[in-house]
Amino acid sequence: MHLHILTTGGTFDKIYHDALSEFTIGEPMAGELLAEAGVNLSYSVDSVLKKDSLELTDTDRELLHQHVSQSPHQHILIIHGTDTMALTAQHLSNIQDKTVVLTGAMQPARMRHTDAPFNLGFAIGAVQCLDSGIYIAMNGQIFNANNVQKNRHLSRFETL
Repeated sequence: MHLHILTTGGTFDKIYHDALSEFTIGEPMAGELLAEAGVNLSYSVDSVLKKDSLELTDTDRELLHQHVSQSPHQHILIIHGTDTMALTAQHLSNIQDKTVVLTGAMQPARMRHTDAPFNLGFAIGAVQCLDSGIYIAMNGQIFNANNVQKNRHLSRFETL
């Protein structure tokens, strides 16, 4: 099995520059985190977009759809910003014969207190065990793409 990791930016890859929350989207952190963890499964990381998910457009979602559809691999992990992750998952829901898991982070992977490594590892485990379909793996839970929402107040994902 080869895991194809696609990144879109989001909080996972953010770099904050000052106390006023000025940020840029840095290079994908997935490869670095996987190397630090000693992960030895076959994987590749491709940066599709470098945007906060609130800035993603339908054109961006269609580009991501094309990347997933055209990937020669069946197992795909998408690192995505959490604010519109559910919307993108729904946009991908017509993709057949692939196991696609979206994950992200509430705090950037570059920060000391972050959920990024946990969510990444959890999503990698999930993508290997799930049947074909589109899923979100966050907060230690797996959600169906058509039955999930982000609860901003509690900083977690929940079933609708």
